[in-house]
Amino acid sequence: MPSGGGKETEAMPVPIPRQRAIPAAEGGQAHTLPTPTPAPVRAPEPIPVPLEALDPVPAPRDTDQQASGPGLSLLVIEDDPVGSLSVPQMLDSAGKPIRVRTARNLTEAERLLTDDVHCILLDLALAVPAATPEEEEDELATLKHVLRLAPRHAVLALTASGDTEGGAEAVRVGAQDYLFRDELDGRLLSRAIRYAVERKRADAAQRQLTESRLRAQENARLERGLLPTPLLDGSPLRFAARYRPGRSRALLGGDFYDTVRTPDGSVHVMIGDVCGHGPDEAALGVELRIAWRTLTFAGLCGDELLSTLQKVLEHERADDEIFATLCTVDIAPDGRRAGLCLAGHPSPLIARDGHLAELLPYENNGPALGLLPNARWPRRQVELGGKWSLMLYTDGLIEGRIGQGNQRLGQDGMVEMLRRQIAAGLRGDELLEAAVNEVRELNGGDLTDDVAVLLLDRDLDR
Repeated sequence: MPSGGGKETEAMPVPIPRQRAIPAAEGGQAHTLPTPTPAPVRAPEPIPVPLEALDPVPAPRDTDQQASGPGLSLLVIEDDPVGSLSVPQMLDSAGKPIRVRTARNLTEAERLLTDDVHCILLDLALAVPAATPEEEEDELATLKHVLRLAPRHAVLALTASGDTEGGAEAVRVGAQDYLFRDELDGRLLSRAIRYAVERKRADAAQRQLTESRLRAQENARLERGLLPTPLLDGSPLRFAARYRPGRSRALLGGDFYDTVRTPDGSVHVMIGDVCGHGPDEAALGVELRIAWRTLTFAGLCGDELLSTLQKVLEHERADDEIFATLCTVDIAPDGRRAGLCLAGHPSPLIARDGHLAELLPYENNGPALGLLPNARWPRRQVELGGKWSLMLYTDGLIEGRIGQGNQRLGQDGMVEMLRRQIAAGLRGDELLEAAVNEVRELNGGDLTDDVAVLLLDRDLDR
């Protein structure tokens, strides 16, 4: 019996179940069949999976059926006015009857095609209702219609006797297998149903794996754009950074940062966060980071730079509700002073030599980018001193929970945590790693939001 090609092999000695009436499923029609006289059965051609792999066959994921639930069910779609098509009684691998529904046309099939149907047996000779001239010329128009109607269901194509070419074309279009109309028997059909269901599941798993790989590649490309290599050649400052994606989605969010040194010796550092998660937000974060680097090298800073970035965001965002928070710090060439701008973003933390870590002033900061069309962002001058560590971060670091309640770590909790870690002698990469790990532990597992954090250190006293 053909199943898509291959050489014939000796059939396994599986007993053909006795024929009896098949109970009609709800909304369908059952066939009542007499016990036929046993007849020689052609050996089925090999199917490219071992039989033992099909026994038992678990229910497809999208049917919500458990192993202890009902057995497999088949929807037969065929128009057989003379009643020549006889669907035999079948048992699944667990010995349960395979339930059968019948539909005389595609309209009736759509009504009967519920989630508890595992497989469709489609007569390719069935006509498409209200077919277009192109569909009338297409011998597989009915199959294509069913594949669109039932993309998650396994499909067996029923062809005329000896129509191997038509059956193979049906498999190429999307059917899991094909059978000859006049050679159906219980053993062959039940085996084909089980194989088709399992193959459909394997195809779905392979498609999900491919999508996961593509998503991982997309994440890698986005991450390279969001989290670039700093341009600090010639600067005495040391740079460290950490990024940890949240658990709430597979794609990166909109956290981004950058650090560059301009020809006059100034070091400019920025960190930001586009609201929302997904590829659009991540792509917008990449655009804002690249625009910031370009404008910084062009000599812009403070309110002028942020106003221009807001125009970029307004033109590039997919929705008027999208906004972005931003923190920029422009460190003077001598490393002792800096200009600070906050656009709705948490204030950086500074740890000066001989002083406890604390937040930089955050009064009179401006709104997030994209909220107010004529907003202004004041640039505040701050004294850094000779020896210091400056940490910028996104709100994922401070919004994690503490224990089982609803309490968040917050900025005060973060400051206390970092004071303790700095007192323990942690610096640079070790400090960032310890901070991110402790925040995760306090949260009781992975954080919901992304966490981006970077650190600039100056060890000179002069």
